[in-house]
Amino acid sequence: MKNTTFRVAWIIPNIFLYLMVIGLASFIIINAEGLREIDRMGIWALYLMLLLAVAIFGSFRIWTWIKQGEM
Repeated sequence: MKNTTFRVAWIIPNIFLYLMVIGLASFIIINAEGLREIDRMGIWALYLMLLLAVAIFGSFRIWTWIKQGEM
């Protein structure tokens, strides 16, 4: 039971990270013209890349834990 709880405790936040990536990408696409006008497109794109990197790193970490039998 402990491993199941551990898995859920790490997988659910990781799923929310991917949902945040989708939401942020949608926001950037919808508001791309306005973000370019106020010269903030680069900052938002950087935030998107950082959030995606954290989500991918979290997925990789979970995958390695499962592979090693720790999770």
